[in-house]
Amino acid sequence: MIPFLDLQAINAQYRDELIAACTRVIDSGWYIAGNELTQFEQEFASYCGTQYAIGVANGLDALILTFRAWKELGKLKDGDEVIVPSNTYIASILAISANDLVPVLVEPDLATYNLCPTKTEAAITVKTRAILPVHLYGQLADMPAIMDIAKRHNLLVLEDSAQAHGASLDGKKAGNWGDASGFSFYPGKNLGALGDAGAVTTNDDELAETLRALRNYGSHEKYKNLFQGVNSRLDEIQAAMLSVKLKHLDTEITHRRKVANAYLAGIKNPKIVLPVPHDEAHVWHVFVIRCEQREALQKHLLDHGVQTLIHYPIPPHQQQAYKEWNMDSFPVSEMIHQQVMSLPIGPTITDEQVAAVVKACNSFSAET
Repeated sequence: MIPFLDLQAINAQYRDELIAACTRVIDSGWYIAGNELTQFEQEFASYCGTQYAIGVANGLDALILTFRAWKELGKLKDGDEVIVPSNTYIASILAISANDLVPVLVEPDLATYNLCPTKTEAAITVKTRAILPVHLYGQLADMPAIMDIAKRHNLLVLEDSAQAHGASLDGKKAGNWGDASGFSFYPGKNLGALGDAGAVTTNDDELAETLRALRNYGSHEKYKNLFQGVNSRLDEIQAAMLSVKLKHLDTEITHRRKVANAYLAGIKNPKIVLPVPHDEAHVWHVFVIRCEQREALQKHLLDHGVQTLIHYPIPPHQQQAYKEWNMDSFPVSEMIHQQVMSLPIGPTITDEQVAAVVKACNSFSAET
């Protein structure tokens, strides 16, 4: 069986470095908010091209706390509208509603699956205060156009970069386009911890200071609390392991691009719609295809020893969590969620496995 993603094999490459990092933290006796966190924050900020990276417990908290910080700073208030793509993972939307803000769902560009700038501008109202573009599957949204819209309408921009570590557009990386960006380091991400972890990147001094307090019970100084904060801290062991894996991220991205190019060149089945990358800036967190006979194709691939996943089977507006939207219609998103499927891609997949995936895809027919 060709696994969708082999985390054991990925982390085995760096086993000695990871064990050394863990041992260093264990022996230090300092496990929260220490030197390892500071070092990783500096390294990741430098990698993204930003002034600051603020480590938090997970990617959802990165988004939630950024909106929360903007509320504390008086830049947002309850009831403000935030534009977000209608085909994103539900976490993007949860971050908005968790702050008593109003998600405004906008259909994506079908070619890239990312937020459509034209539809974004059309959705702006007098209540709109922010845009949350999601760099879905590893490719940046059209950030030059989105930032132009935001500037003209005086809107905040929070990038959801959970799937786009290292992706870039016009030489600028994910996390350095908007006013801030949320990252997830969930184990399956391109830069994955060995547990939950996240970070916010920004060039805003005041926002960075506020986020550091909010993640730590609202405290900027021990036993002094500026805000009613939370406990959402990136711990020392995860920070140390992320520093190890960050050193290898670009090499892993290069391999992902090689695999993606092999799929793009080799899969010739007219029943399969291939992704459309802007350029080599795509980091291929997942390689997403579309097929009208998705269930039949998934079974066919499994029968041929290829494991696949679906990102994601149910659109946010059809989830019980947002039942008030269940009768709304987002036809592009609905089609995407009914047809998409992700092929195996990762830093350890072999040329032979890639060739087998291509062969299995090309041998599929509706009658299979």
